[in-house]
Amino acid sequence: MSEYRQTKNALPAAQLQALTAALMGSPFVASSQLNGAFVTSRGFGVAFTAEGRARVEAELPALVPFFTLAIDGLAESRLQSFWQRARVPKPNAWYLNLLLVGTAGGVAPHVDATLSRAAGEAETTPRVVSVLYLQVPDCGGGELVLGREKKLKGVIHPRVGTLLHFRGDLTHQVRALADDAPKNAARASLVLEQYHFGAEAVAKLPAYRLDSRAKFKLALEAAAKRPTPEMDVDRG
Repeated sequence: MSEYRQTKNALPAAQLQALTAALMGSPFVASSQLNGAFVTSRGFGVAFTAEGRARVEAELPALVPFFTLAIDGLAESRLQSFWQRARVPKPNAWYLNLLLVGTAGGVAPHVDATLSRAAGEAETTPRVVSVLYLQVPDCGGGELVLGREKKLKGVIHPRVGTLLHFRGDLTHQVRALADDAPKNAARASLVLEQYHFGAEAVAKLPAYRLDSRAKFKLALEAAAKRPTPEMDVDRG
């Protein structure tokens, strides 16, 4: 079984541009909702199951070509030997994350397990993690470093349009952009953790859940735009 596999120019240019514009222009982009290793990054996330996939696609139609490759194309099978591919289970839960990394700091070493606690499956990792590179500044840094048991397994240099699949139990980190990066530069990637849970575990997960630190701010702004309700005052 391969640790990771890359495909260059995975999406047609027009589809990649539409997806990048839709995600980067989202009002939900804010400081990362994830803690620990992601403290200096920005973005937003969506947890969903097979039941909630249609809602995700309805709200962000530009995601459909990516899902066709990463989900329907059974990303995990790309890491398996030919005779093992028939035994790859279909994923049934996902965590989608827009990840923006700049010069403030990278993402510390970690293993993905975003949905494990909610599913009641402690320490469960994704079967596979799929990464699509959307934006890469013209500077150094931003590499994805993969490892297992303190052994280096690969260093991925980000390239716009490259689709990467790697085993979900790998330790990984993202290096910060180089100090000479342009002001406000950001390396943008779309990360999809792909899980296969048993029926009891997947039933505990939300069909759809948006994770964004911008949600509260947007709710306040929407409330401020609504007219102030009139009050009936009993003057006796």
